[in-house]
Formats: sequence, C-alpha cells, structure tokens
Amino acid sequence: MADQLSGDALQLRSTIKQDGTLELTLAATPIPQPNDDEVLVRVEASPINPSDLGLLFGAADMTTAAASGSADAPVVTASVPEKLMRTMTPRVDQSLPVGNEGAGVVVAAGADDAAQALMGKTVAILGGAMYSQYRCVPAKQALLLPDGTTPAEGASCFVNPLTALGMVETMRVEGYTALVHTAAASNLGQMLQKVCLADDVQLVNIVRKEEHVELLKSIGAINVCNSSEPTFMQDLTDALIATGAMLAFDATGGGKLAGQILTCMESAANATATEYNRYGSTTHKQVYIYGGLDRTPTELTRNFGMAWGLGGWLLTPFLQKIGPEAAQQLRERVAAEIKTTFASTYTKEVSLAEALSLDAISVYGKQATGEKYLINPNLGIE
Repeated sequence: MADQLSGDALQLRSTIKQDGTLELTLAATPIPQPNDDEVLVRVEASPINPSDLGLLFGAADMTTAAASGSADAPVVTASVPEKLMRTMTPRVDQSLPVGNEGAGVVVAAGADDAAQALMGKTVAILGGAMYSQYRCVPAKQALLLPDGTTPAEGASCFVNPLTALGMVETMRVEGYTALVHTAAASNLGQMLQKVCLADDVQLVNIVRKEEHVELLKSIGAINVCNSSEPTFMQDLTDALIATGAMLAFDATGGGKLAGQILTCMESAANATATEYNRYGSTTHKQVYIYGGLDRTPTELTRNFGMAWGLGGWLLTPFLQKIGPEAAQQLRERVAAEIKTTFASTYTKEVSLAEALSLDAISVYGKQATGEKYLINPNLGIE
C-alpha cells in the first residue's frame, strides 16, 4: 500500500436543525484510509449542480441567509419555512456531506492491482461527499480520465453527461425518435444538443432568452423555441411537426411549461390526422420532469386528449435499470469525449470557504444559465 496520509481535512456539511434552521459549515474530519480495493483521491474540482442544491439548502429560504464565523471557518444559517419542515423530517439534526461528483488525483491506494494501477492518476468520481478535500472510493468507481485531462475538465463527468446520454437512451428504449428539452442552454442542454448531432437525433430546444437561442444555434442547433416570445406555442408546434418529437424532458418542473408542451404535441399529432377522434390523438405524448427550476405547482390544462403521460425521471434509477455493463459503456464514452461533447464551462472557481460566502450563494443559488460554479476543496492549499 502507498504511504497513507494522516490528519484532518475539511468537508462542507449541511444540517437542518429541529428549530427550523439550516446550518452550513466546514467540518474537520479524519482523512480516510483506503482499504485494499479502494483509492484515496485529493479532490481538486467539484461542480455545484442543481441536484446538489437540494441537499445543500434543503427547504430553506435562502433570502434569509446570514453569515457568521471567520473567513477560514464560515457558518451560514437560514430559516426553513414552518410549513416545509415536515418534508425535512428524515434529515433533521443530521450533519450531511454535500457534493455529488468531482475529480482529482489519486494520492493513496490499496493493495489490489486495480487500485495500485490508479496511483498518481487523474480520475473522476461519483458518490456524494465530494465537497471534501479527500474522498475514498472503491477503485472500480473511479473513472480514469485521458492523459492530459485536468480535474477541472473532468469534474462534471457524471451528472450532466450521463443525464444527456440517458435521455437519448430512454428515447430509444421507449420507441420515440426525437426529443424536446427545456432550459436547453444550460451546460447539460448544450451537451444534449451535441449528443443529438453526433447520434443523428432530432432535438427541439426550449429556452427563455434570445441570447440562449443564439448560443444553441452557434453549436449546431436547428430547432430552438423561445418561451418568452408571443409566437411560442405556434413555433413549438411547428418544430414538433417537423421533428415528430413526442417525448420531452423538462428541467423546470413547475408552472405551465409541461402542459404547454403536451398541448403542442397534440396539435402536432392532429396536424397529420386523417380522421377526427373525440378522445384526441392516439399518439402517446410523454413529458418527464427531471428538475425543479420552477418551484411553483405544475399546471395542466387538459386539452391534449387522453394519450399522454407526465412522470418523473432521475439518473440513478435509469442507470440501475440498464445495468452495470451498459452504464459503464456510457461512462467510457463520456471520458473519451470529455474535452469535446461533454466539455463544461464554469463562471468561477472557489474554495470551500468561498463557496459559503453570501455573495457566492446569491449567484450559484439562482441556478441561472451561464453562472455555474466549481468548488476546488484544495484551492490555496499547498
């Protein structure tokens, strides 16, 4: 076994207290020691994804956030509305580590050959608790990155890339031939557009700003609909007629958008119908909600017939469904294309302490397109 590291390292933790207070802190925890089949990774890059914010903030109202502590040991508190505390019951008074994915360098390894082979290598890992200076994982869960790949380039190897690939695979398995995607100018949305171009899949992108339209068209998108335009419903219907897309993945979750998509799908299906059916088109229309950018209730105006579905979609159950061999093939594609199809861009790189500044939280907490933060837990540490 390689020389083991000793001492403590910092880890970002989130706690919802019984009195309805969210507390974010940096905890000193012992550096983990790898077992024979494990590797110890010095984490140098971990993105703040929307899926991380749910655990980081819980149901807290971040407009109430207040800072205390010191520059090196900041503490952030915020109030959880009383009506939402019931949803937080399973995690009350538990100090939970945060961060779904990241990348770094293997600095210690167990005795097994698979672990030893990764010594000194740059790897990407998925497994939680990534906003930590060190993370110990089984060697088989560490994705070896191509030579010359930096931790920052490989930090977003899992959540967004595998979600994009998972959407396309779901389309194929369920017998559809084209896709609709909302909040489509995000890092994930740009990846999905590149995947669809490479795999010859027609994609309809939905955005809400003109600059997002231009961004997607600059990377090859053909069908981009701006939900802020007065012609949105007709524009979307035309794009659905052109592509035949009857499957959508919605990142917003709340509001009217999912219902609008189903309505336009019904209009597109009826545009080529040869006879009237009082129950609507027999073409099945499906929207999967996979995010919660809009926290308001999902509104449906049922004018899209009876052949439709609205459900949830998450990456982990999808990977479990397709099995480890198929999932590994997707991971290997991501690693091979990490600097092209699956390249991510970040607004700012911050340390663990900087990630808990109110200024930083006010930016990445908005989940706005083009304002993605990257945490380097070892930033400034020799």
